[in-house]
Amino acid sequence: QVRLVESGGGLVQAGESLRLRCVVSGINFKIAPMGWYRQAPGKQRELVAFISSRGDTNYTDSVKGRFTVSRVNAYNTVLLQMDTLKPEDTARYYCHIDAPRWYAYWGQGTQVTVSP
Repeated sequence: QVRLVESGGGLVQAGESLRLRCVVSGINFKIAPMGWYRQAPGKQRELVAFISSRGDTNYTDSVKGRFTVSRVNAYNTVLLQMDTLKPEDTARYYCHIDAPRWYAYWGQGTQVTVSP
């Protein structure tokens, strides 16, 4: 059974940092491209960061230079280090397996709230 479990969210002040973690089970994780997405109230879910199976990364413009995505294949884990957080980063964050075979699977997400 495919499962994604996110953790690490919380309430922080602007300028502070958080590190999100996503543990994936039920797939061959080392071949899976992974994405971190976020969804704020009233807005569409958006891709924030992507990491390929080889470790190549991409970021949406609004987080470049502040967020870093990484993976630890030995632990079936993908991380999102978020620095210099801004109130506009407030959202529920989800990890996702960005491959057609596993598109349907989502975790419960983790809430990030950044106060001014």
